[in-house]
This record gives sequence, C-alpha cells and structure tokens, in this order.
Amino acid sequence: MQIIVKGKNMDVGESLHSHIEEVLGDITGKYFASPLEAHVTFGQERHLVRADVSVHVSHNMLLQASAEADDAYQAFDQAAEKLGRRLQRHKQRIKDHHQKMPVSGMKAAAFILESNDESVEERNEPIVVAEMESEIGTMTVSDAVMRLELGEMQALMFHNSAHGGLNMVYRRADGNIGWVDPTGNKAS
Repeated sequence: MQIIVKGKNMDVGESLHSHIEEVLGDITGKYFASPLEAHVTFGQERHLVRADVSVHVSHNMLLQASAEADDAYQAFDQAAEKLGRRLQRHKQRIKDHHQKMPVSGMKAAAFILESNDESVEERNEPIVVAEMESEIGTMTVSDAVMRLELGEMQALMFHNSAHGGLNMVYRRADGNIGWVDPTGNKAS
C-alpha cells in the first residue's frame, strides 16, 4: 500500500511516517488483502494537531477519519482507532458486500459550487469552483449506509439494487441517516 503523509505548516518526521505505515498496515491488513493507497494529512489548528486519514481499500471503497489531539502521534492514533472500530463493526457486512458487489456502475458529473451568496445574487447563478467525475454504484440501502459511515460522507447517491432506481442516503443534522427514494422508482 502506498502511503502519502503530508504536513500543513508542520514538519512530519521519518519516525512518525514509519509509525503510520505500521499502524495502517495492521488495521487494514486484518480486513483487506491489498489496500490501494492511504493519505494522511496533519495540520496545526490553534493548540491542537489535526490528523485526517483517508484510505482507499478497494476501487469503490474509501475510508476516512479525522481526530484532534495535543500532538501528531495522538491525533493519528485516535483517527486510526476510529477506522479500526468502524471496520470491526462492519466486518461481516464488508465481506458480504465484496461477494455480491456488481461490477457495473454509472459515471456522473460532480461539481463544487462557490457558496458566496453575494456573488450568486449578482450573476443569478453560482460559480463552479471544481468539476470532477464520480461513480454511482449499484447496491442495497444497507450497503449504501455502510459506505456513508465508513467514508464519513455527508451524502451518497446510488442505484438501488432492489429496483434499479436512483436513491440517496444522507447524514441528518440530528445524527440519524436519511434515505431518499423517489416514488417513480418503485418496482412494478
């Protein structure tokens, strides 16, 4: 697994880099044969160090976690512990998911829009800040919820394997998961 470690306004030493390789290797090795890559980014926020960990464990699965602590080692260890707990909690579902995961998917355009309300009002349309392509996979609702939790995402669009229609799961403000299933998607 390729591991990329970066520090924003701070130096990341060789000792920390080897600690990260060892811990991520142990955590991902329990559940996945050969993870693709990992990105670990450290940043200083006030008096705390923030660690953002992102691990591509397969082509369609991304795990993310973050934590803040007094030093970089503690922040990384807390984020890695979150990943480990999530993987342990979903161990059986991940195994089942790989066995029944369909190969096909659909590509969709994804955009990041500027959120400056004043500039939107002047032009009557938002500014596109970034444009990328994203894959919409076919899965069950429970698999979509698992991916949402594992990736620490806010929302996930997917093709529902029960009826083939587009659905979305999202993280609600109250901490629960919401599910959008348009009425036109019901199987006949």
